[in-house]
Amino acid sequence: MKNPDQREPALKPGDQARRRFLQGLALAGGAGAAHAAFGAWGGNTLSDAFADFFQQHYQRMTADEIRDTIARIERKAQRRYGVDIECENTPPQDGVVFGYAINVSKCRGYRDCVHACVEENNLSRDTQYIRVIEMDRDSTDLRHGDHYYDHDEVPVEGKYYLPMQCMQCDNPPCVKACPVEATWMEPDGIVVVDYDWCIGCRYCMTACPYQARHFNWGSPDLPPVAITTQTHYLGNRPRPRGVVEKCHFCVQRTRKGRQPACQEACPTGARIFGNLLDPNSEIRYVLEKKAIFRLKEDLGTEPKFWYFRDD
Repeated sequence: MKNPDQREPALKPGDQARRRFLQGLALAGGAGAAHAAFGAWGGNTLSDAFADFFQQHYQRMTADEIRDTIARIERKAQRRYGVDIECENTPPQDGVVFGYAINVSKCRGYRDCVHACVEENNLSRDTQYIRVIEMDRDSTDLRHGDHYYDHDEVPVEGKYYLPMQCMQCDNPPCVKACPVEATWMEPDGIVVVDYDWCIGCRYCMTACPYQARHFNWGSPDLPPVAITTQTHYLGNRPRPRGVVEKCHFCVQRTRKGRQPACQEACPTGARIFGNLLDPNSEIRYVLEKKAIFRLKEDLGTEPKFWYFRDD
């Protein structure tokens, strides 16, 4: 169902046509004019192609329109990948704002979180939402961290490991930068993307100080046998070429009371996720009892993503 608390984008008559025009320019200039690999309608039936063209912004759609759009998404996944997916539209829970904390002392640099995220969120195999940076023990300068370490064994003596992903900022610069309001913050604090409304201009990528957004330059490299079939409209459903995507706190899981895939995969218990509004949650305990810090706090983005140490 459509969430009545969601903000209506301020679109005026003609904005939809303007958005389609901008999307055409962005795809032509950014991703190129590659020939569709699935026929004249990009793997769609003619009726689905027309429905896609006239589709409204997620926040403007009625419940019936969302239902029809989800049905098209499921049909397209079947035609493209030969897989039956279930695309849901689970709304935010009342009284919930999600936050994340990482115990840097416990992170060993294994990257199990990275691999779990790729599999759960149907990422193209050339895309990763999570980066684990190898840092010198006494350094906090991200510019000198190693994003691509490839040791036979980790952790390495004299190093520590700093995972980074979307910080789900409470004052997100990416949202302000989007010219068509294809990205916004939901009531539960998750910054989401309407992939069907994104024009691929990548302004949000430029605005993000954490390099947490990723552009699909080509059709995603997604092995059908590896597809996670339980998906969400604003989350891990298969994305098209020419759009920006990012971490969404595994919205398909967390809005059902489950933990994000990265948290479940961590073998050392370094990741703590929960409801910031629940005074009895583990993350609230961390925020109240530990010496916490956030990355690039001076920018005023107010990340809902904290770090702390045991010592």
